[in-house]
Amino acid sequence: MSASTIARTSASVPDVPVGRKPPHRRHVRRAVTKSLWNVLGILVGLLMIFPVYWMVSSSFKTGVNLQRIVPQWFPAPFTTASYTRAFEQPRFLGSLLNSLIVVTGTALASLVIGFLAALALGRMNFRGRKALVVLVITIQMVPIEGLIIPMYLMLNKYGLTDSAWGLMLAYLSFVLPFTVWMLRGFIAAVPVDLEEAALVDGCTRGQAFRRIILPLAAPGLVATTVFAVIQAWNEYLFAYVLLKQNSKQTITVWLDTFITTKGVDWGALMAASTVVALPIVLLFAVIQRKVAAGITAGAVKG
Repeated sequence: MSASTIARTSASVPDVPVGRKPPHRRHVRRAVTKSLWNVLGILVGLLMIFPVYWMVSSSFKTGVNLQRIVPQWFPAPFTTASYTRAFEQPRFLGSLLNSLIVVTGTALASLVIGFLAALALGRMNFRGRKALVVLVITIQMVPIEGLIIPMYLMLNKYGLTDSAWGLMLAYLSFVLPFTVWMLRGFIAAVPVDLEEAALVDGCTRGQAFRRIILPLAAPGLVATTVFAVIQAWNEYLFAYVLLKQNSKQTITVWLDTFITTKGVDWGALMAASTVVALPIVLLFAVIQRKVAAGITAGAVKG
């Protein structure tokens, strides 16, 4: 082999540092890793969606197919008899109205109180502010089960059990800390110079608040409001313990009416559960991007 041939051959082969894998191997490894993560994500998604699918499909099955030992994956024959029995159950509309009242009150109270508290923590300098922020986060970590007994004793002392007001106060105990923590991140991220510039331009403190802080904190307001609505709508334990009269029960407690001493009407229970879950699913489907953006931005800014 001539010297010129050896020179051309060596020039055509790229130099690879010692101990480093060739570029094509790195690309293959990245592609395989990405594919594995995608497969894992799909499996996790299917695992989370399957209970919802089973609930919806079971609501359209007949009673015989629901009791089969071998599960029926698709409703055949397709029937809506379970929905008819669910809507014929007493106190459906009353329980739905009670839930709407409690959810609306909880969302509004958490939004107003939480925003004012977050404004104080994000804008005012006072002794113990950092400790108070840590306390807010710590309260968020307390499980709901740990609050049941002290909350019941406190509300019972002031005659607030078996009432919508008492239930809203109970919901605020775990909704409000998240609201304060989230909104504080948005308010702290708003430069003070913007407010000062607005004041110099002739705006009052209230006008600067409405024109500067509120628009920039809007994603956080949406995210925390949706969080409060979801928590108050889906909550069962507090409503079951605090509300004794059937006329005051919420929609989640109303689902217990399908469980009797004679057995469980699984078809009607699945149909009612689907109807109860539908408003939250539709709400989240409409504003999911704003909620995701608000939670992400609030977590980063906080």
